[in-house]
Amino acid sequence: MNKIVTLCGSMRFKKEMLYISEKLELKEKYLVIQCIYSNEDNKLTKEEIDLLGELHYKKIEISDAIFVVNVGGYIGQSTKNEIEYARSLNKEILSLEPINLCP
Repeated sequence: MNKIVTLCGSMRFKKEMLYISEKLELKEKYLVIQCIYSNEDNKLTKEEIDLLGELHYKKIEISDAIFVVNVGGYIGQSTKNEIEYARSLNKEILSLEPINLCP
């Protein structure tokens, strides 16, 4: 059975996330759930941003694992929260680079 994996990471790594998604599907045969990559010209409202955040947590709930795209080891606060949420659900945590959540 194929593993369902949700990508987590900073939107600054959009290009890397798209690349990693392709590799995870082609090489690992994972079913990858991606983030919504909003067009920079399309300014989202606070309500839309909040809704996308809620939906992202639902994606984590239905996944077997998350894959953290932490280029250069960078993990922002939102991604830290997603990692902790995934851990609380006993989800597998995969990552591009080792995860260090110490301040």
